[in-house]
Amino acid sequence: MGTHGGLWGLWGLWESMGAYGDLWGPMGAPRAGGASEGAADGEHHAGHRGVGSAGPRGAVWGRDHMATGSAQHAKKMAQPPKHCGSREHMGAGKAIAVLTSGGDAQGMNAAVRAVVRVGIYTGAKVYFVHEGYQGLVDGGDNIKEATWESVSMMLQLGGTVIGSARCQDFRTREGRLKAARNLVKRGITNLCVIGGDGSLTGADTFRAEWSSLLAELLKTGGITAEEAKKSSYLNIVGMVGSIDNDFCGTDMTIGTDSALHRIMEIVDAITTTAQSHQRTFVLEVMGRHCGYLALITSLACGADWVFIPESPPEDGWEDHLCRRLTETRLGGSRLNIIIVAEGAIDRHGKAITSDEVKDLVVKRLGYDTRVTILGHVQRGGTPSAFDRILGSRMGVEAVMALLEGTPDTPACVVSLSGNQAVRLPLMECVQVTKDVTTAMNERRFDDAVKLRGRSFQNNWNVYKLLAHIRPPSTKSGYTLAVLNVGAPAAGMNAAVRSTVRIGLIHGHRMLAVHDGFEGLASGNVEESSWDKVGGWTGLGGSKLGTKRTLPKKYFEEISATISNFGIHGLIIIGGFEAFMGSLELMEGRAKFDELCIPICVIPATVSNNVPGSDFSIGADTALNTITTTCDRIKQSAAGTKRRVFIIETMGGYCGYLATMAGLAGGADAAYIFEEHFSIRDLQINVEHLTEKMKTTVKRGLVLRNEHCNENYTTDFIYNLYTEEGKGIFDCRKNVLGHMQQGGSPTPFDRNFGTKMGAKSVAWITGKIKECSRHGRIFANTADSACLLGMRKRSLVFQPLTELKEQTDFEHRIPKEQWWLKLRPILKILAKYNIELDTSEKALMEHVRQKRISQEYSM
Repeated sequence: MGTHGGLWGLWGLWESMGAYGDLWGPMGAPRAGGASEGAADGEHHAGHRGVGSAGPRGAVWGRDHMATGSAQHAKKMAQPPKHCGSREHMGAGKAIAVLTSGGDAQGMNAAVRAVVRVGIYTGAKVYFVHEGYQGLVDGGDNIKEATWESVSMMLQLGGTVIGSARCQDFRTREGRLKAARNLVKRGITNLCVIGGDGSLTGADTFRAEWSSLLAELLKTGGITAEEAKKSSYLNIVGMVGSIDNDFCGTDMTIGTDSALHRIMEIVDAITTTAQSHQRTFVLEVMGRHCGYLALITSLACGADWVFIPESPPEDGWEDHLCRRLTETRLGGSRLNIIIVAEGAIDRHGKAITSDEVKDLVVKRLGYDTRVTILGHVQRGGTPSAFDRILGSRMGVEAVMALLEGTPDTPACVVSLSGNQAVRLPLMECVQVTKDVTTAMNERRFDDAVKLRGRSFQNNWNVYKLLAHIRPPSTKSGYTLAVLNVGAPAAGMNAAVRSTVRIGLIHGHRMLAVHDGFEGLASGNVEESSWDKVGGWTGLGGSKLGTKRTLPKKYFEEISATISNFGIHGLIIIGGFEAFMGSLELMEGRAKFDELCIPICVIPATVSNNVPGSDFSIGADTALNTITTTCDRIKQSAAGTKRRVFIIETMGGYCGYLATMAGLAGGADAAYIFEEHFSIRDLQINVEHLTEKMKTTVKRGLVLRNEHCNENYTTDFIYNLYTEEGKGIFDCRKNVLGHMQQGGSPTPFDRNFGTKMGAKSVAWITGKIKECSRHGRIFANTADSACLLGMRKRSLVFQPLTELKEQTDFEHRIPKEQWWLKLRPILKILAKYNIELDTSEKALMEHVRQKRISQEYSM
């Protein structure tokens, strides 16, 4: 799981923030002004979680002129892909084989699709190896050349289309001899392996033996001298596919986010029946040697207790558990949730089973208790948006790593660090992964948690804070108020819950403000408590109520409310209006001393358009909603044949949702405001779809951001496509609307919100103390009003005044947006002909060095 521990879009993400790793993974990047809260705290799906994620860096970005308006370039774009620019030499004469091995994981198909299409794009031949290493050993029809169309409609499928199998034959030298011969006979010298640590270790062994295997084959007549010469070395690149997220070196493995989606769907369903009958449920999740799924699930559902193998409970845990469950019931809860990782143990190495926990609760407390073992349902189902994006990004980077490889290049793993793709030496990652198991076997549990990464540690610490610590009897004397501003976003309630509970743990008095700045002005404020926010984590929308009204015209009333309630700090959770409203409050400090209190803004909007943060709470949920809708629409288009759908997404002027949904949904085009397009570009897309209808893939999907162009509206594009496609394809349109703001939050958004709330309270507590003079709070410096955002590898607090320079206020978007670098991938995978930019490469890093630098930056 990596050096992280943890999005999320989302999850580049989970670990970078702290929710999934510490959300999407360690994020530790320098920032201008503001204070970093730790590299590991900087999330989904993605891959988004990304998910989400400054895309694969190395040689994958296109110098993208697709939407420049140039008629000459448009004509070039309309042509079928031919190898242009630097890419025509990259893959020419080379062959790549891709296989999936070990346990299947959702998102593997996205990775396979990307390897095939980018390989073909560079001029290389690409082969499927069916049934994993067994197919490599058996050869024959198990190794087939892939085509562009052969990977269509597999992006949204779970499992692995090319099959996976455990292979004992490959563990023997004789089996590896057969595998080597099968590759040499086809001229394959590049192998992309998608699997867990066992599969990747096998690939490294295969590469190390390659020269001796060829020598033996040559000696026995299995291959010719010419064939041996052409295949003198083997390049290996791995991608980690594992729902357990148990591989060190990457923040999120392919499949983890989707597994969390399956788990949370079941937990949400069980919660309703548990409440109805006042039951206790013991849920067992996968994780024989890694407690990541169990830990993140416990944070995402607000579980009462979690058992993980890395940190067994202290002796006497039975009494503590029963006391905790009793306290929850006395607080008004009608249910208890206990999460058990299948590999859970006590301090002496004895297994802790779900049935044992159930029997304990029934015997000691007499609660109606049921056990649910989730099992292989966690491996199944549709991949999340984050896993599709993650698989696609990793697949692109894997091809580049293979084609850039030399005999001296060590076998590497393409991994996610924060929201960036990096290459790590394969065996270094494997060794650190084994070190975790060794530490657990030797009962060095503190070391095991540390080896999982800083974000895993942070997740564990936040869980313990929220689940095991009750508010202290001594009070700090400070009062904090929390409010929601802007449009509702899934995950807002999780952030409020975390803010309130962590604030209470600090000894603060916590106030909940209803209806945004209007509520703050009218005094619509109530004191919150630990139990009042119970069960909020999985609720969509905004329980506090939220409005877009800005505070400028209410300064007097807001000042009066702050004075009347003795508020010492404001935590504002919302979208662009929260950012602008906080700036206005800062401006009001000159006239109203009551506004001279610390202010912290937490970005929460489906549009992901708040400056200062790569991801916003709610964007991952909206992205998954759009992606699921696109899947259904594509299915309709495939059944109808020769049909193109135009889909309008939300986002204001920000094209994040359209772009990322385009990647996750396999769209043919995504029109956004940030990338200018002309009527000629629209015509080019029509011609592109016309050519596509001549192939076996007779459907089209086009996304349009709602404000991408005031003249080229959804109706205009629909009418244009309908007219120009007459006789070739017909067209339909869908405006998704406010369904994108609804629904239960995804695991990424729940954990992102939880982490952001916890961080904000810690920061604002320190700032209040810093600004306290003689019992009075006076905060009027720039750094006393900050926005907490995820920037590459870090969660950072940035002064709002600094962010003004980075903001396009007219269009309500940041001036620079990281996800624009992903658009060339969307176009390459849709078969557009763009020039490949190989100027920036993802260089090889080292796992231990990477871990040290992250901990230093924390």
